[in-house]
Amino acid sequence: MLKHSFIIIYRNFLRAKSYFLINLIGLSTGLACTLLIFLWVSDELNMNKFHEKDARLYQIMEHQKYADGLMTTTSTPGLLAETLKAEFPEVEYAATTTWVNPFTLSFKDNNVKAKGFYVGHEFFNIFSFGLVQGNADQVLKDDRSIVICRSLAKKLFNSDTDVLGKTVELQHDKSFQVTGVFEDLPNASSLQFEFVLSYEEFKKDNDWLLEWDNNGPSTYVTFKEGTDAAAFSAKIKNWLKTKYKESETELFAFHYSDRYLHGRFENGKQSGGRIEYVQLFSIIAIFILLIACINFMNLSTARATRKAKEVGIKKSVGAQRYSLIFQFLSESMIVTALSVVFAFGLVWMALPQFNVITDKKINLSVLDPQLLLWAGVITIVTGLLSGSYPAFYLSGFRPASVLKGNVTGSLGELWARKGLVVFQFFLSVILIVSVLVIYRQIEYTQTKNLGYNKDHLIQLTIEGKLQESREAFLTEVRRVPGVASAASIGNQLLGRNNNTSGLNWEGKDPETNILFENVAVNYGTIETLGIEMAEGRSYSEQYGSDTTKIIFNEAGIRAMGMENPVGKTIKLWGQYDLEIIGVVKDFHYQSLHEQVAPLFFRLSPRNTWTVMIRLEAGREKEALQGIQSIYTNLNPGFAFEYQWQDQEYGKLYAAEQRVASLSFSFATMAILISCLGLFGLATFTAERRTKEIGIRKAMGSTSVNIVMLLSADFTKMVLLSIGLGLPASYWLLKQWLQRFAFHIDLGPGYFVLAGALALIIAWLTVASQAIRAANVNPVNCLREN
Repeated sequence: MLKHSFIIIYRNFLRAKSYFLINLIGLSTGLACTLLIFLWVSDELNMNKFHEKDARLYQIMEHQKYADGLMTTTSTPGLLAETLKAEFPEVEYAATTTWVNPFTLSFKDNNVKAKGFYVGHEFFNIFSFGLVQGNADQVLKDDRSIVICRSLAKKLFNSDTDVLGKTVELQHDKSFQVTGVFEDLPNASSLQFEFVLSYEEFKKDNDWLLEWDNNGPSTYVTFKEGTDAAAFSAKIKNWLKTKYKESETELFAFHYSDRYLHGRFENGKQSGGRIEYVQLFSIIAIFILLIACINFMNLSTARATRKAKEVGIKKSVGAQRYSLIFQFLSESMIVTALSVVFAFGLVWMALPQFNVITDKKINLSVLDPQLLLWAGVITIVTGLLSGSYPAFYLSGFRPASVLKGNVTGSLGELWARKGLVVFQFFLSVILIVSVLVIYRQIEYTQTKNLGYNKDHLIQLTIEGKLQESREAFLTEVRRVPGVASAASIGNQLLGRNNNTSGLNWEGKDPETNILFENVAVNYGTIETLGIEMAEGRSYSEQYGSDTTKIIFNEAGIRAMGMENPVGKTIKLWGQYDLEIIGVVKDFHYQSLHEQVAPLFFRLSPRNTWTVMIRLEAGREKEALQGIQSIYTNLNPGFAFEYQWQDQEYGKLYAAEQRVASLSFSFATMAILISCLGLFGLATFTAERRTKEIGIRKAMGSTSVNIVMLLSADFTKMVLLSIGLGLPASYWLLKQWLQRFAFHIDLGPGYFVLAGALALIIAWLTVASQAIRAANVNPVNCLREN
């Protein structure tokens, strides 16, 4: 029986090659998209989960209280880790870390640029960054120790084995001894670095880390077995008051591996993060799979009358309904299994480009148990989902009616088929609108006036000897042909870097706590950036020393409730009386997700660590060569590296840009799959109505009349899809845009365009078959085959 069923299935495939190919292409494409999304979602969900102590690994974070609510941050006091370890028995290990930055490491004449940071000595007891040389308890005990990854060891010493005890220089300044080597970090780690140094060494040069009212580093802990993290968070909530009486900051412990996906907080409450994109693309995967399955169901039920006699004959000679169900489900399973095989091939070809778009390093391993399980489950589910309705519908035909030729499509079957087409294009319309709006919002972020000019602007880090020859470097650079202006700043205008609430002014409410971004600048910085003055003046050498002056942005003046601010005095940190000499117009120094926050500029050249250089348009190459020559002469041993400000700004929206690219790709695939199904239905409809078309043409109908007749039903279904899809897409996109403090208006144009595109795509899909049917000879149509 089994052999007979497979022979019948094989013959059915040969008899209806076009429908078989439509099903195979549609399902394999849908499954390939689903598999790609599955690989990406799996990668996201497994991020940072590889640590052996993952269940007990937590990051200590803060809720800081300000006038506009609670701000959640990972910045903590520099003494927090060691104090928690000493005072709370629940803590097994604790470590402080600074910020990952590029440094120059040197061994003899070999200079290598690598990313590293300072960490507490228990760092390798907390994180499972596998040490291949050295002991986790000892590698960071000495203040001048350095632990490097294998690839960095090869770059420095041409070996990753015999390196312990060797000495390297950091920034051509301090010497450190290699005490350990760890494996190159896996892609599943959101924290990426190439070496670590002892945090105790960092503390020696940064006294502010010893004060409890200063924040900056991150703090990580692992709890002892059985510790209740929620109870611990409650225990440390107001603990900072015991160290700093005026503190209104609340501490809490957050599961480290959860922060990657759940890293966004609003007013002290967890409010999403990357998990929303995981959910979004999981839904898109389901949508695409449903669209592909609907194609199969539609084409199978549409061709039901072609199989009616086969079912009738089988039933009349004693075939049971379950055997027919088995045959039709088997046919569905075989198509699905073949589609899965083709889908793996498509994924293998698409994966390199997919990795470029998603900035991932995903591999396709057909022996991966998780992937094999997914393939098995998806084959069964898709096979049953796409084949169940045709199987149960066809097997239910009555043999007597079938053999008398009384079987026609039922009204229920017709409505079911139409309903599935409507659902397909309903999903497609949502995807079309989403792509249009997401792309427009990304374009808006790139073209909106930020309040400063990011074009033709480069930035480079002040390091090495430039820290002492900053002014000489700036003077030489300004003379380079092609350089319009140059200045230094203590902020890259890409987010918050250094902020304080330690300001007082006349009339301030003692209970009010406002956070200001504190930006150190040099003479000419405001002018180089192209920031406009709202009132007052900028810093200028012609007024003598302006170090006792301060400049606010408009948001800062509004936050203080100050009128006519120029000439008034504020006190900073209870020590410095600073006169307000100007107010700059608000500009965006964070992403457009955020409102423009209060900010002030202080003239403090020695605290600036980034040089901003504006180049003349069309002379960039010439200018860069001149700047590099000066840099190399003044700062030997350091590589000349710079970044374009507009490109760095664009990286703030990397997640949204990936979503836009992926949405476009998957929306295109979903629409193509929908059109493939629509094409198949149009072909079948034209075949089924061949005699009707012949009669109509014989009675005088034109080809245009026939095309309109055949297109009418499909047009109605697509119009209904548009009517349902547009309100749903409006609601969804309204929610997404609310993540941005500054966003486009969700006007009717996007929805009109999306509806028109859906209709045009549907018409073009149906038109080829409708025109072909309309142009046949009526004699051939009426001839009995």
